[in-house]
Amino acid sequence: MPSGEPSAAPSALAGSLRGKTVAIDPGHNGGNDKAPSEINKQVDVGNGHKECDTTGTQTAGGYTEHAFTWDVSKRLRKLLEAQGAKVVLTRKNDTGVGPCITQRAATGNKAHADAAISIHGDGAPKSGHGFHIIEPLPVPAGGNTKIVEPSARLGEAVRDAYHSGTGIPYSTYVGTKAIDKRDDLGGLNLSTVPKIFIECGNMQNPGDATKMSDPAFRQRAAAALDQGITAFLSGR
Repeated sequence: MPSGEPSAAPSALAGSLRGKTVAIDPGHNGGNDKAPSEINKQVDVGNGHKECDTTGTQTAGGYTEHAFTWDVSKRLRKLLEAQGAKVVLTRKNDTGVGPCITQRAATGNKAHADAAISIHGDGAPKSGHGFHIIEPLPVPAGGNTKIVEPSARLGEAVRDAYHSGTGIPYSTYVGTKAIDKRDDLGGLNLSTVPKIFIECGNMQNPGDATKMSDPAFRQRAAAALDQGITAFLSGR
């Protein structure tokens, strides 16, 4: 473990999430860049139209966002399931296309998830670093009005746990205390269950990229996300 890095937070007690359902949305997909017509088609996000999906970003060394989100999501799933939670993922592998952002939201809705999280890595200018949480603003036509407040609680719980568990600082380039509120993301606009996005770091920033490319860091990230989701679901 690199000097000065925090150790992974311990997992909560086995069985503590029994009866809870968590939806994990690993951003993007490995086949998106080979299917531009499919991922560029416009879909209704409640207050306008956006692309079905995007290709995501990557580090200067070529480590892709879709690979990062898939790896962290698998690690997080294992930790949540160890506590008894039922976990649903929006995609089955890292070689397919999509699904569309509308389908990603629908996966959590159909599962009646108690919490949902979309995992990403940012592609901001390389001078910016740190992580941030994206919480939904109300989009009545999308149907998310009732989940705005619990999503904010989920966002704060995950923010605190991720900051503590990984040592990644709050974003220097967007949000207030690592919280950004948006109404232009279909995955949030169309959600009927508490849901947030996390940009786990800026993959264009050399320091963040080094961390995110390290499997040991990705395990700490998953453990921190597990802690935050658990805190929210247990009312802590």
